[in-house]
Amino acid sequence: MSEEKNFFTELNRIEQRIIRANEPMSSQLIFKIIRQEGEEELARPFRALAFSALAAGIFVSFSFFFRAILKMYLGDVQFEPIISSFGYTVGFVIVILGRMQLFTENPITTIIPLFSEPSWKKFLRVVRLWSIVFFFNVVGTAIAAIFFSSAYAVTPEISAALHEVASHVMRLPAMENVLRGIPAGIIIAALVWVAPQTKNFRFITIVFFVYFIALGNFAHVVVGSCEMAFEVISGDADFFDYFMRFLIPTGIGNIIGGSAIFSLLIYNQVKKELHENENKKP
Repeated sequence: MSEEKNFFTELNRIEQRIIRANEPMSSQLIFKIIRQEGEEELARPFRALAFSALAAGIFVSFSFFFRAILKMYLGDVQFEPIISSFGYTVGFVIVILGRMQLFTENPITTIIPLFSEPSWKKFLRVVRLWSIVFFFNVVGTAIAAIFFSSAYAVTPEISAALHEVASHVMRLPAMENVLRGIPAGIIIAALVWVAPQTKNFRFITIVFFVYFIALGNFAHVVVGSCEMAFEVISGDADFFDYFMRFLIPTGIGNIIGGSAIFSLLIYNQVKKELHENENKKP
């Protein structure tokens, strides 16, 4: 250890800065960054959360729309899912880079402050935020679905492609939506976790992570909400299908993946070091 210190002190200041700049962030530092973001989100007023979540619900629906567009142009070629899955990333790029409130980001961002300082007051603040964001995300997807259902807004060819894309969500039973929602929740939580280290490559990181949600046919509650709403409006599904077969089961799966699995594992990874650092403070 002393040899490493001696080596470091022998470097000039510029060399020391370069080394520090190229060091990866520690798990504890990433945890603290996300915790700070979560505390700020929990303190935001209702109006700001509502409009941000509404915008996120509308704009993330472009993932559904552009996947259908690519599917329409590719037709029945064998490699169609490999290409059309890139369309699924569009809405997420808009929402995440635009710093809008997307429900599936909240299970890690806001649960970390709760893990750090558990209390009923903080728990109720988390429930408040989740409820507001989820509700207005769903309202936003419903608005988008109404627009996509208009014969004035989309051509019959695009409408047929939208139905084809939405059919994979509509036909799944509730339990399968829970199970398919778990990996999607884990992937989005992982995206939030690595984000502090990928500032200069945020766009590529989002596309990479979300692409595999689409390619794996995992269930994302917000995008899927637009797909199911589109099917309900067209008469190919009913409200029971929307709420009981898709929305509630998929939301549960996303929360299990993002909070109960990823966030809990990450917290236990850094908990000991965080407590040790707190105890060392004067």
